[in-house]
Amino acid sequence: MGNILLWFKNDLRLHDNESLVEAVNSGKKILPVYIFTPSLYQELSIGFKKTDFLRFEFSKQCVLDLRRNLRNIGGNLMILVGEPQSLLPDLVREHDCDTIIAEQEFATEELNQIAAIDKALPKNCCFKFYWGRTLYHIDDIPYKIKEIPLTSKAYRINTSKKSTVREPLKIPERCNFLDIPDESWGNVPDTDSLNFNQKPDMDTPYVKGGETKALERLEHYLFETEQLSSYRWTRNRSLGMDYSSKFSPYLALGCLSPRTIYKAVKRYEKTVKKNQSTWWMVFELVWRDYFTFKLMRFQNKVYKTEGFTNKTMEFTNNQNLFDRWCAGTTGIPFVDAHMRQLNKTGFMSNRGRVNCASFLVHDYMVDWTWGASYFESKLIDYDVASNWMNWHVQAYQIWYTNPVNQALKYRAQEFIRKWIPELGSLDDRNILIPWETEVKNYPKPDKVFKKWTRAINKIKALEVDNS
Repeated sequence: MGNILLWFKNDLRLHDNESLVEAVNSGKKILPVYIFTPSLYQELSIGFKKTDFLRFEFSKQCVLDLRRNLRNIGGNLMILVGEPQSLLPDLVREHDCDTIIAEQEFATEELNQIAAIDKALPKNCCFKFYWGRTLYHIDDIPYKIKEIPLTSKAYRINTSKKSTVREPLKIPERCNFLDIPDESWGNVPDTDSLNFNQKPDMDTPYVKGGETKALERLEHYLFETEQLSSYRWTRNRSLGMDYSSKFSPYLALGCLSPRTIYKAVKRYEKTVKKNQSTWWMVFELVWRDYFTFKLMRFQNKVYKTEGFTNKTMEFTNNQNLFDRWCAGTTGIPFVDAHMRQLNKTGFMSNRGRVNCASFLVHDYMVDWTWGASYFESKLIDYDVASNWMNWHVQAYQIWYTNPVNQALKYRAQEFIRKWIPELGSLDDRNILIPWETEVKNYPKPDKVFKKWTRAINKIKALEVDNS
């Protein structure tokens, strides 16, 4: 009887992990593996890496936490650097594995990689995949993938009526792991091996990575602080930690399962409070499911400029304007503060993402796929479906957002002061429209649009306490 290679990818957890449970239930010896893939860190033609430094740092933290947790149940995690299609066939042969167990992939790039690996495997070895990324299991939703609705409302209502969320799977108490020499388990790569020639000018990731921190965050946000009760009304803020859950980085790398969040929310509703906020948290998980299944339906069309709706826009693609947007030097404080936060921490609020995307596409007239690629490079909570589908929606399916009015509406002055210190001396009025006054070391906007006039006049009419 051969052994099992358990390939961890974006499922870096022990709780509610069907791949792990099935590997344990097989009775075979298990070799857990995680691979840092250099091609994911390559330089793109538009001037930045496909995966930047903070995403690497966050991934590293998650992988090391997974290793610690596997050791707690008698195992370890082999950490390698290279291309999976080269490494996995050799590992299978070296360790006499007849099965590779992994979470099921759904996007084109990853599916193509699986196909290439499958071709290179020995004939006596096969893949077994298990679904694990969504709240509702793919086998339980009332649609075939080719029939996924074009609107989220249709999907959500029908799925909620006809499907049930499965119970999260428990962590195995003990596993039968392969016994190999300590030096064979490997180490996380240094920056040089992934072509980071020097550490970029960035802070540490916005939150610390790993399943341990993910479960702590879940407990903190729900039961220690009861912040979930106000989520519906605070989620559009940008400053601080507890205006929103911050679960997204952990969901992105599978350190926290959506079913675990759902079960915790249901417990919260019984023991603390049930309101619009608890409904909204589940709504966000269902929305994430919908984007996953919708991407599966349209695949590569999602990444093209015309999108899956085959719409056209006249993009000018001014490289200088795009570079200003990336750097957070547009001269529009609400946009710049969010972009600088992204560049320094790998995170941006939902409100920031909506406004930065709308500004790039509809004001700067830059191809939305450039912006989606930049977010892919930077976001520690990068999720292929959520990122690309949200950008597509912002480009073609949703209304324009006015960044001047939004800064006023969401009272962004303190957030702007935090991330644009050169504006720190301005009062609450002028900090929202700094082009109306003299400011050193902060750029003027390329253009102040006429459609912003009403919002600018509202800001000028603000009463400011200058005492």
